[in-house]
Amino acid sequence: MAILKKIRIGDLLVSEGIISDDQLQLALQAQKATGHKLGHTLVEMQLISEDELLAFLSRQLGIPFVDLSHFQFDPDLVKIVPETLARRFRVLALTRNADGLLLGMADPTDIFALDKLVSRIQENIRPAVVREAELLRALDSVYRRTDEIKTIAEELGEELAQTDFDLADLLPDSQLEDAPVVRLLQTLFEDAVQVGASDIHIEPDEAVLRLRQRIDGVLHEQVMKEKRIAGALVSRLKLMSGLDISERRLPQDGRFNIRVKNKSIDVRLSTMPLQYGESVVMRLLDQSGGLLSLDQIGMPAALLGRFRRYIQHPHGLILVTGPTGSGKTTTLYGALNELNTAQKKIITVEDPVEYRLPRINQVQVNLKVGLTFASVLRTALRQDPDIVMVGEMRDKETAEIGLRAAMTGHLVLSTLHTNDAVSTALRLLDMGAAGYVVASSLRAVLAQRLVRRICGSCSEPAEPDAQQLSWLQGQGIDPATVSGLRHGRGCSQCNNTGYHGRIGVFELLEIGYELADALRRGDSAAFAGAARQQKAFVPLAHCALGYARQGLTSLAEVIRIAGQVEEN
Repeated sequence: MAILKKIRIGDLLVSEGIISDDQLQLALQAQKATGHKLGHTLVEMQLISEDELLAFLSRQLGIPFVDLSHFQFDPDLVKIVPETLARRFRVLALTRNADGLLLGMADPTDIFALDKLVSRIQENIRPAVVREAELLRALDSVYRRTDEIKTIAEELGEELAQTDFDLADLLPDSQLEDAPVVRLLQTLFEDAVQVGASDIHIEPDEAVLRLRQRIDGVLHEQVMKEKRIAGALVSRLKLMSGLDISERRLPQDGRFNIRVKNKSIDVRLSTMPLQYGESVVMRLLDQSGGLLSLDQIGMPAALLGRFRRYIQHPHGLILVTGPTGSGKTTTLYGALNELNTAQKKIITVEDPVEYRLPRINQVQVNLKVGLTFASVLRTALRQDPDIVMVGEMRDKETAEIGLRAAMTGHLVLSTLHTNDAVSTALRLLDMGAAGYVVASSLRAVLAQRLVRRICGSCSEPAEPDAQQLSWLQGQGIDPATVSGLRHGRGCSQCNNTGYHGRIGVFELLEIGYELADALRRGDSAAFAGAARQQKAFVPLAHCALGYARQGLTSLAEVIRIAGQVEEN
């Protein structure tokens, strides 16, 4: 192990003139109150930047500084340090050569941590200093729970093979806290939350069990040979959701709350019978993060200003449209949160209620007892509301009630599963709504998609390939005018995908006189033509291309979104 001397960071910083003695005394007092290390306290008090502190430690200790934002980790090498020790001492194995193992450390002056690691790893250790925030992100990225999930699945498979009983019949009376199936589910949820998955899919196949997670809109798969554990997983999830564990021939829907990594997660569960068992899909909603405001959703400023004007209208219908998982509900809740004041009565009709909002009267649709969107909406209008939100306009009856509510002094917000803003208004006509009613009620349509955001840690300039050049030319865009394009190379921060997070792409269609007249006449061609001639109307693909020019997303993502719009 490289021998490190115990240094007094504060005294050395003062002696080199980086901070004053008075600043050191203030930091020492603050350190006593918080219990944090002095270096952390100095950075927190903004007496020194983190990079300045790390450069200072690198010089004083004679150790390298490693930038983890572009570092490619070796999955096998990382596991040399057990996860418990890595998280406890905030260290990561980086490289190994003839001189020993290079460990990235948030605090390379922690002699106790180094001694503990040497005794555990039994080889020469060379410390390096790294940024703490990058280290914490890397810990979550490299210490995935996939191996643990596989190990527990194998253990559960062996247990089922030995007993050869149907675990569904044993679960209600068993010691669930000790059961491998429970530990497997806990690990599965922890891994999903750790990587920011929005959905978990459990799919039994003929010979294997597939566990898939949707991360930033893309599914990532893990295949298990222990196919027989599928029944145990599904039965336990049904119990947690209050569903009938003996019913395996019909689909069922449920929900439950769990706490994972100090986060409250609302899980919406759907089961469906397949040829080889039951498929389960779980949508994960992080309730602890709170609702996003309209300012946080990512709408361009000009479009957001126009959208805000419409939601402040006293009456009329505003529709938000897009496919499943495009962020429609997030946008609607952001609007409701902004409108939620003591002076306004707001009623929502949802299936299901995704977020609980104070002061807002939220109704959960229940088809089993006849509580449909239409029946609840009729009752809601007798409750003297100012604003009504309908989760989705699924049929002619719901659409007509919503449209007439908008005509009679209510602001109505709702969603439709349509392709773009232009086709949404025409969809209402296809559902059987009268043209004059749609023209009198509809005020605006917001269409949206989500595109993946390029990872900030591995973003680099990119040139369009032949296929992308052809697409640009097909859109009537001169490739020479498209500059600033970037893509993600792939790194540990984004699990080598090149993307991290998503950003919304929007188009807003305002229903003015010309468009309303076309709706009244039922002239779909005139409506579509007039819509695309609006000066303020920017189609989804062009909005996404604007993000690509800013380096926020890739041209490949723009083309993917444009393909979705054209295909639907």
